[in-house]
Amino acid sequence: MIRVRAVFEKTGRAKYISHLDLNRCMLRIFRRSKLPIWYTEGFHTHPYYSFALALSLGFESHCEILDFNLNDDDISLDYVCDTLNGVMPEGMRILSVAPQVKKITEIGCAEYTFSLVTERPDELSDKIGELLASEEILVEKKTKRGMKTVDIKPSLDVLGMEKSAGSVDMRLRLPAGTETNYNPSLFFEALGAFTDIPFTPERICRTGIYCKNGEVFS
Repeated sequence: MIRVRAVFEKTGRAKYISHLDLNRCMLRIFRRSKLPIWYTEGFHTHPYYSFALALSLGFESHCEILDFNLNDDDISLDYVCDTLNGVMPEGMRILSVAPQVKKITEIGCAEYTFSLVTERPDELSDKIGELLASEEILVEKKTKRGMKTVDIKPSLDVLGMEKSAGSVDMRLRLPAGTETNYNPSLFFEALGAFTDIPFTPERICRTGIYCKNGEVFS
């Protein structure tokens, strides 16, 4: 048995597939592929696979991680990639398949790009600057124990911000993984509470997943 890791993208109409439905979708994909996937033992057997990070509904991604096992040690991973792509739904595509090296617990952060569509990009850009200069950025975050007020200021890493005719486009890095997991929705919430300038988040995409030491997770 070999443990493999696939990197796949989820774009277009596929961004509306929820994480729960993605699990069902992947089950059908594996069955249709007829690849030698390792199945769990027991009365109700099913292919063993797992995703590194859940992706919020409506978000696109070019770096989703899927781990699974193969029973055939001699099978070509290029063949596995091509076979899976042959049965993938619209908007989903396997980018690479390779042996698992890093552990999921090594994930430390994820990078996102998005556009804040507004009729007042200059003013919104100024307000974003003011928010980021604040001593703290408090938001309500749902946890296993209920709602909790958290300060996301220390965790925000703004890698880029540009104004266009109808939007403010940003690139943001946030904590991700088994310990702390934030997504841009928290930033949108904080910005909405900070300013009355109307804006709509669009083209939200996860573009990279990184280890705690800064290396690309793969």
